[in-house]
Amino acid sequence: MTFLSILCALLLEQLKPLRADNVIYAGIKNLAVRMEGWFNAGESSHGRTGWLLMMAALMVPAILVHWLFEHYGLILLSFAWNVLIVYLTLGFRHYSHYFTSIQIALNAGDEAGARALLREWTKIDTVGMESGEIIRIAVEKALVTTHRSVFGVFFWFLMPIGPAGAILYRVSEYLGRAWNEPEHMRNEAFGRFAARAFYWIDWLPVRLTAVAFAVVGNFEDAIYAWRNFANRWSDEAKGIILAAGGGAMGVRLGSPAETAPRMSLADAATVDSGDTDPDVQPGEEPSMRALQSTVGLVWRALLLWMLLLLLLSSAVWLG
Repeated sequence: MTFLSILCALLLEQLKPLRADNVIYAGIKNLAVRMEGWFNAGESSHGRTGWLLMMAALMVPAILVHWLFEHYGLILLSFAWNVLIVYLTLGFRHYSHYFTSIQIALNAGDEAGARALLREWTKIDTVGMESGEIIRIAVEKALVTTHRSVFGVFFWFLMPIGPAGAILYRVSEYLGRAWNEPEHMRNEAFGRFAARAFYWIDWLPVRLTAVAFAVVGNFEDAIYAWRNFANRWSDEAKGIILAAGGGAMGVRLGSPAETAPRMSLADAATVDSGDTDPDVQPGEEPSMRALQSTVGLVWRALLLWMLLLLLLSSAVWLG
């Protein structure tokens, strides 16, 4: 049932993509704002309390509904509930139109349009960016978003808590951003627990995604880049995904100049001082070909995950 639930949710999202500004997401964002307003008194423990209460408010009903359906043998309703939760927590199509539109704009020579689309998608300043920089950031954003909107959800949906696991992953990822990244929340103690909680929740999924990228891409370069260059990002999870993904595609991701605020690849001064590995990261500079390579890598990784899910579900069913 797990495999069929994910398959049906993926097909449903392809046919009817869920808008990023839908009422469910808006309600969760509003609840997060209220929790921050109620509990933020400047202490890390307050953030922990708010995080736990918000998770309980969202996960407990999901667990109870799932348990009731299973307890009374309502198989079809249980299946429908699983599909609904996976559909709501997936984000495979939330960003794809940005990525496709950027690719179309660059193919047409419309760099200004591509910069505008990238700014709307990533919320960073894209003024003056050249096509290579636009492509690099679009590829990086696509790889990270695919992991957090698809593969991480898959992993936690497979856990014993089922649909509540998918909710745990997506909501914890959102709280890790919402309570830390905005200007008024940066460096506040309130968001520290949310960031740390998501780090551990995502610790294993991010490494499985990197392995998937390596398996369906250039395995040797992906593993080499992961081992030798992932630590050049301040965000460990992003470093693993981008190093492995770039190595798998033969594309050099990351900017020593740190033009993107979310990244802290070792800057030129550090490299010159000899504090980091002087070896050059494998791969070519991002080009138009990298955009198509990213699409292929993501789809191959998705098919690999689905194949593994099918084998696992078959083994459980036959057992």
